[in-house]
Amino acid sequence: MNQIRMIAEEMIRSRFAVALTGAGISTASGIPDFRGPSGIWKTFDPSLFHISYFMKDPMNSWKLFAEKMYDAIKKAKPNISHYALSRLEEMEIIKGVITQNIDDLHRKANTKEVIELHGNINFSVCTQCGRRFNIEESIKEVKANKVPLCPYCGGLVKPDVVFFGEPLSSETLRRAYDFASRSDLFLVLGSSLSVSPANQLPIVAKSNGAKLVIINAGPTEFDPYADIRVEGRVEEVFPKICKLVEEMIASKSGICDYD
Repeated sequence: MNQIRMIAEEMIRSRFAVALTGAGISTASGIPDFRGPSGIWKTFDPSLFHISYFMKDPMNSWKLFAEKMYDAIKKAKPNISHYALSRLEEMEIIKGVITQNIDDLHRKANTKEVIELHGNINFSVCTQCGRRFNIEESIKEVKANKVPLCPYCGGLVKPDVVFFGEPLSSETLRRAYDFASRSDLFLVLGSSLSVSPANQLPIVAKSNGAKLVIINAGPTEFDPYADIRVEGRVEEVFPKICKLVEEMIASKSGICDYD
């Protein structure tokens, strides 16, 4: 409970708090993580989601994507942690959410400032001209055994998510680095911080003077650098912090320094 109160106090003190979320925030919504003991990459070869494989066999890649990811993720609904972040944004404490997830659950929970590092499962994109489409249109073509092609330029259309071997959008990454560098409190929620370049964001935040809070079930590579580290599932820990922040603000309770 002391850690929860410490984080709540830091959030109230902060002027520009930013959250980085990983797969661990969405497991309570029924979406399996990728690298855990029961993760997606334990069920099939991740090389099948490499961009080189997609370009070589787009139809099989599309079918795998539709069957292994899209059908499961599209049914998911935001959980209490997503709504807690949205509430903290509404209270003007959280200024932005940077997410490694493609599930769109932050937006479904009404968070307004969301930076999606790895794309969004609701869209497909032309690999040639960059136009985006509703992914349902592309999946209908796949189910009809047609490779989705761009109606404007004829280019190959792929899910608008980052495959292995693909670079992140430079503009998306620029915005993420900007938010991290401006933060005075950087929260990592449900990420093992094992994937680059997302795992560089806590370093950017710390190097610019931010305090680092990590809440995760299992160790991360950046635990030694955290100012506060909480071991636990995000949906069990973070809503308690949100509730305490609301109570402390409502009661105008004094915040005492513990440094």
